[in-house]
Amino acid sequence: MTTTGEDSTTAQQGPWWWVRWRSAVLDVGLASASAVECAFEGIRFAGDAGIPAAAGIVFGVLAGSVLVVRRKWPIAVVLVSIAITPAQMGYLMGIVGLYTLAASELPRRIIGSLAGMSLVGMLIVMFVRVRQDPGRADLDLGDWFVPFVSITTAIGMTAPPLLLGLYVGARRRLMESLRERADSLERELQLLAERAEERAQWARNEERTRIAREMHDVVAHRVSLMVVHAAALQAVARKDPEKAVKNASLVGDMGRQALTELREMLGVLRSGDGSGRRERDAVPLVAVGVAAAAAATRVVEEIDGPCLDDLDALIGQSAAAGMVVDLSVEGDARAYAAEIEQTAFRVVQEALTNVHKHAAGAKTHVRLAHRVSEIAMQVENEPPPEIPSPASARLPSGGNGLVGMKERVSALGGVFVSGPTDAGGFRVSAVIPAA
Repeated sequence: MTTTGEDSTTAQQGPWWWVRWRSAVLDVGLASASAVECAFEGIRFAGDAGIPAAAGIVFGVLAGSVLVVRRKWPIAVVLVSIAITPAQMGYLMGIVGLYTLAASELPRRIIGSLAGMSLVGMLIVMFVRVRQDPGRADLDLGDWFVPFVSITTAIGMTAPPLLLGLYVGARRRLMESLRERADSLERELQLLAERAEERAQWARNEERTRIAREMHDVVAHRVSLMVVHAAALQAVARKDPEKAVKNASLVGDMGRQALTELREMLGVLRSGDGSGRRERDAVPLVAVGVAAAAAATRVVEEIDGPCLDDLDALIGQSAAAGMVVDLSVEGDARAYAAEIEQTAFRVVQEALTNVHKHAAGAKTHVRLAHRVSEIAMQVENEPPPEIPSPASARLPSGGNGLVGMKERVSALGGVFVSGPTDAGGFRVSAVIPAA
């Protein structure tokens, strides 16, 4: 990162008020040169004032040395240079002081006032000096010469350092502003990258959850029916060979359907791996979250999902497995969005699967209600018989069925409720907005 603001203060490595050592060396060198200049000019000033030459030298050295604090107190340096202008000394200090003053962060009114004072002081001193010059007595240059030389010299000693200082100060402020903007942009980009990474991680987790939920709903129901039919096949294999053959055929059909749906889902997942791997380096990090979230939706949408018209076939499969299922429909059936119909179908499907797992042989009531702005479904089973059903296969439960149903319904803005009934059965209810 660049060094601006508070960072520039912490990055200071020079002595005292200097930021860098080379700045300190430059100011000390300028102050030494100014002190030497003022010392030589102090000898002439001592002769004109009638004081000892040593006093003039000491005064010149002290006055010229003030230039060493030009970065910390530029106003003091300019005021001292204006004060010693009548003594015809401190020209280097005046030029450097005006440049430093103009390049500083002081208000423009202060810079203009001090520059005007310096200009007027230099103009008066030069006017008096040129007018009293002994060498001019032998030359007849006209009355215009003294004002011209005075004005030209005063402007030449004042305007160039002032304009140069204003330019350098403006350029310095511009560079600092650009550095601050670069730092701000860098921090914003870093924050965006962190947020994009968090969003991508969230999208990846969401994608895995949705794919796992879809695979669970697609495969678990048919595999559960296969296990139920296999248990029934084992129970009647010797007593009723015809029924055993029928159950074996159903097991085969269920297995083939489960494999077909599993292959379709895996095919969709595999089809997106190649392009994602090739474009991974070209896609910005901020687009990863959107792409990952869309991938899970694409997996679900590209597979021909079930709809409410398939409920009769679903209940027929459960009835073929030995379950007594009663279906009742309220309201006029109408078409819903594909995602709503798939969710409603999966809720009924998973609820029936849970009955096969936990209450084999229990009578089950499936109710579907088409309302004005919503669709409601309820699957309620009675208490299982005390005598285990021949189809009871002691199916294992992973505990993900109810969680998956609630996630599906909540994702569409619906309400999901499940729990045991007073009669000893279990009820699953869901309401999904039709919009």
